[in-house]
Amino acid sequence: MLRSIRRLKDGMRRRFPRVAGVFFYMSRRRKRFIALFFVLAHVLGALTSVQAIMTTRTSQGATAWAVALNTVPMAAVPAYWVFGRTKFEGYISGRQGSDERSIQVVKDLKERYKASGVAVASEDAGSAKVLERLTKLPATLGNEVQLLRNSDAIFPSIFKGIDEAKSYVLIQFYIVRDDELGKQLKDHLLAARRRGVRVHFLYDEIGSYGLPSEYTAELRNAGAEIMPFNSMKGWNNRFQVNFRNHRKVVIVDGRTAWAGGANIGDEYSGGDAKLSPWHDTMVRVSGPAVQAIQLPFFEDWIWSSDKELALEWAPVRATPDGGQKVQCIASGPADSLETCTLHFLHLIQLARSRLWIATPYFVPDEQVISALELAALRGVEVRILVTDQCDSPLVDLSGWAFVERLGRVGVRFYRHTEGFMHQKVTLIDSAIATVGSANIDNRSFRLNFELTVQVEDQGFAAEVEKMFEKDFEKSRLVGLKEPTERGTAFRIKVRAANLLSPIQ
Repeated sequence: MLRSIRRLKDGMRRRFPRVAGVFFYMSRRRKRFIALFFVLAHVLGALTSVQAIMTTRTSQGATAWAVALNTVPMAAVPAYWVFGRTKFEGYISGRQGSDERSIQVVKDLKERYKASGVAVASEDAGSAKVLERLTKLPATLGNEVQLLRNSDAIFPSIFKGIDEAKSYVLIQFYIVRDDELGKQLKDHLLAARRRGVRVHFLYDEIGSYGLPSEYTAELRNAGAEIMPFNSMKGWNNRFQVNFRNHRKVVIVDGRTAWAGGANIGDEYSGGDAKLSPWHDTMVRVSGPAVQAIQLPFFEDWIWSSDKELALEWAPVRATPDGGQKVQCIASGPADSLETCTLHFLHLIQLARSRLWIATPYFVPDEQVISALELAALRGVEVRILVTDQCDSPLVDLSGWAFVERLGRVGVRFYRHTEGFMHQKVTLIDSAIATVGSANIDNRSFRLNFELTVQVEDQGFAAEVEKMFEKDFEKSRLVGLKEPTERGTAFRIKVRAANLLSPIQ
């Protein structure tokens, strides 16, 4: 027996000297350490799988995580703590201390809305009731909403608003770069500080990765308060890179607000040769809806800074007549419900004749696909406009997975062929339109903090319709069989990319 073992050792030493060194000559201490490491990894995997089973949204997802965590825990455990969580527990627990302040603000604002006669009575309308319960605040009348298309309209409007600020400016962007556009924003904010205007600036530290400290230091030295959203705050969120604050908002004096899809970077103003011309959309809102738009900033600021802001909460009509009906839908992974998903499903259900959707990233889940199928089956004209030149090849491939299935019931896909289309806009029938930061994908529906402005007004809807028509003229209609015609290799890549849709 011993002779056989020696021959085995000699043979292994000659053929696989490195492997033999590892397996036959490892010290007992190292062997015990490796054994202990494997045991701890499996224990941690088992414990984590319990949490995955209890918190993962779908049974399929829970099963997949449980199997992975118990079979390959060394890879699955860190992957779960980065990508597996669907609720921003840090924000939830951190916000509990400020909930009393936020709840009181919401309560006071509701009373102000009712006293000024701008609140839409939710008990009289089913849709209004749903959205008020979903967003905590009613829709308001007396607003004026201006549609802003592309950089030559968006940024001059924002900079003009900052230059006219008298009390405070609130700034929140997912991406902020220290390039030409970023420097222009900084210069306008520094000028506001010289006039004595308060500046409160939030940026997402992941989206704005690479923003130099000199940029933020110059603003801080001028008295502006600028800080990252801080999604990794707290010991249990140290590796939490999957949650992002994707909102793009500017608020001036509690009287005017801008919201939509554009960030602060030269690519958004035509500075990227590969993606230009860049197409994006925002809205300028004045009226009582501004208070609803600044509420999520108020809550985000408390989370990020542990401080409360003194803001203007008194709503003022922008027009003496009825004006435009506006609802602000703020959503995120700290919500008790999936606000963004439910809002979009609600919009699909409302459509009776037309549902046009513009989004650069179209990777819906099963419930959204089913809702779109039902809309098409009841006779709604469903058009989905995506960009043909996408900045994410993986997302672009995933989007092709739905062309044939939705196309069979009459949904038509258009691919915008002029530059990069980044807008997130929907048009429902001839009366309702939304502009915001949310894409039609899992990240926006469940992982990102987003903000959408919904406008119910035929005049505004007509403007959005004209914008869509111009975009369709610059787009090509996708054939139902195009994914198949592109070949087997393409379809395999599409299916493989779609498997990763939950983390795209």
